[in-house]
Amino acid sequence: MWHLVCGDNAVAGVTHVIGQPAAEAGLRVLRDDLAVGPLDDVDRSPCAARAAFWRAVWPAGVTPVPDFAADLSADARWLADLARQERPVTVWHGDSASEQLLLARVASALEGSTVALIEVACGTGNSWVQSRQAVAMHAPQALLAVAKPRVVEAERRTSQAAQWRAAMADGGLIHRWQAGSFTAEDYQVIDAALVRQARAEPQPLARVMAEVMARCDGFFATDYFLFWRARELAATGHLVLSGAPGEQGYASLQVRRGS
Repeated sequence: MWHLVCGDNAVAGVTHVIGQPAAEAGLRVLRDDLAVGPLDDVDRSPCAARAAFWRAVWPAGVTPVPDFAADLSADARWLADLARQERPVTVWHGDSASEQLLLARVASALEGSTVALIEVACGTGNSWVQSRQAVAMHAPQALLAVAKPRVVEAERRTSQAAQWRAAMADGGLIHRWQAGSFTAEDYQVIDAALVRQARAEPQPLARVMAEVMARCDGFFATDYFLFWRARELAATGHLVLSGAPGEQGYASLQVRRGS
């Protein structure tokens, strides 16, 4: 059995549920945050556009820098081969748009195959900030209580695969998920939120990013993604960044609105 999770933070809880031997034999972490950035070549090695996006997002001076091209290509090749093996595939997901896109991506990879697709739904079924749950947000013992594997039947597999193909083709740079459906947008809404939270006088950038995160329905906006958007906004004069980068490249930075 393969067990797929979106990001390292879900590993401890899922390992607690399935046991260490099963985790060592079949737990695979896919680290790409599929909710942000272009998706058109994510399934086509060498995933050049996708890798370029993540290289731009990664803060200067933060090490080690992942080998995005190698890692993304390895995921794409592994998923392309998934239908040609015999192990059932279990996708663990919550209300994160990235987790939901991972489920859709795997359904697409398995389309037309007899490999069993199983899901473990650990969310609320929606992605409002007040109530949403990602797999990693459950403590290991709590995850054990909610983990109920179920087979993804043919009709739902087909629907999920179609959603993945649509997401790759729609040109969206952010994908939000609500009540089973994805919507695509560019960076304007999230950029406007960053500018709106900034003030005329300097304040910690981390505080501004946290305010945006706390109001971001539909997907989990991460610190590195928001820091990248802040840098892009600073390059166009909409924000002004000052101070030493500090931990994670942004911890000691201040931000204010530009002219």
